[in-house]
Amino acid sequence: MLRKPLRRSAERDVNAMNAIVQKLLHESNVEAAMLEMGKAARAAARELAAAPRGLKDEALRIAAAEIRRHTPVIVEQNNRDLKAAESAGRPGSYLDRLLLDPDRIEGIATGLEAIAGVDDPVGSIIAEWKRPNGLAISRVRVPIGVIGIIYESRPNVTADAGALCLKSGNAAILRGGSDSHHSSLAILTCLAHGLRQTGLPEDAIQLVATVDRDAVGHMLRGLDGAIDVIVPRGGKSLVARVQEEARVPVFAHLEGVCHTYVDRGADIDMAVEIVLNAKLRRTGVCGATEALLVDKNAHDDYLGPLVKALLDAGCEVRGDAAAQVVDERVVAASNKDWGTEFLDAIIAVKTVDGVDEAIRHIARYGSQHTDCIVTECIGTAERFLARVDSAIVMHNASTQFADGGEFGMGAEIGIATGRMHARGPVGLEQLTTFKYVVRGSGQVRAK
Repeated sequence: MLRKPLRRSAERDVNAMNAIVQKLLHESNVEAAMLEMGKAARAAARELAAAPRGLKDEALRIAAAEIRRHTPVIVEQNNRDLKAAESAGRPGSYLDRLLLDPDRIEGIATGLEAIAGVDDPVGSIIAEWKRPNGLAISRVRVPIGVIGIIYESRPNVTADAGALCLKSGNAAILRGGSDSHHSSLAILTCLAHGLRQTGLPEDAIQLVATVDRDAVGHMLRGLDGAIDVIVPRGGKSLVARVQEEARVPVFAHLEGVCHTYVDRGADIDMAVEIVLNAKLRRTGVCGATEALLVDKNAHDDYLGPLVKALLDAGCEVRGDAAAQVVDERVVAASNKDWGTEFLDAIIAVKTVDGVDEAIRHIARYGSQHTDCIVTECIGTAERFLARVDSAIVMHNASTQFADGGEFGMGAEIGIATGRMHARGPVGLEQLTTFKYVVRGSGQVRAK
């Protein structure tokens, strides 16, 4: 009996929020609207920095409950986005990233609860020591401030990014793709309810609702000092624009050109299972394996079963000469295929002369995201893990575990492939910086 009133309430919330955002954007130019968002986010960040953990966690749990209650409305709004994307001719892999069904929505709610259950990094002491003069010095984690997140197609990022920023004491300005506008707005409504119910500032999580590309430009320029860091999550063109134009620090998330190398010392049954999962569990995620490297010294026993398993599972295989010999269904690979993020049921397969050639191939064609070795030889595995310079390196595990939730972080904003500050899954800890707290008892410095 309660579902219909709840659904009508949710629809009113979504429509009301959309009307407010559109009114703001139409009554002033985009630059003025964005600057206002920046000021509001900065004020919210100051309040969040001192918010107790219990309050933040309660807001996340309330938001999770709202998402579950509003599942029919979120599905309905997502269907609007899917129909528009289909009409625009988006490929199946893109539509899969955009899709929100009840199971995925439950996953979003569970993710919010998981973030609420993770330890709060804010206020934790990284290190502490005492000087001979009696000064007690500690290095303490604090929020970064205001995080700008620019992402494409994945509406679940609205929840993940908003929740991670909230839990780490940061305000978030979210700019999702136009294709996921209605889905993201429905999710944001639930997050806003959690903030409102706990007395936390609703401006702590804001969504840029205009599709005007100028809004992205204003974010990259920092909104007059309001934004402290930008996190891009999307395709190569988006990340390239962010890196080229940003005037604030960037947690770079490049392509997921991930490799799985099957060594001569691998267990073939394990290798087949890992490769199928790494490629086909979800082809549109950044941790999907895009290239399979097989030790040519073992290819008589290994290459054929691996290639056949992929083909039989519906995956297109683009292979070198050796791969083409073992199965006539293999398509000849081009040089471009070795460094391509397919995000589809397509994989490039190449034979290599042992682990060292695999390492060289990954260094040339990989994106420093996630790379895996399958082998029972510990020495070979350790050589691979030490010498492959990627944010995540794996031994005997699917590359699809490249995910903050799977790492026990609750969730992630993305996988950072750069070297500064954050690398790998960007979770709560990576969204903090630190300050030094010095406690004295009247000490003064000698002249």
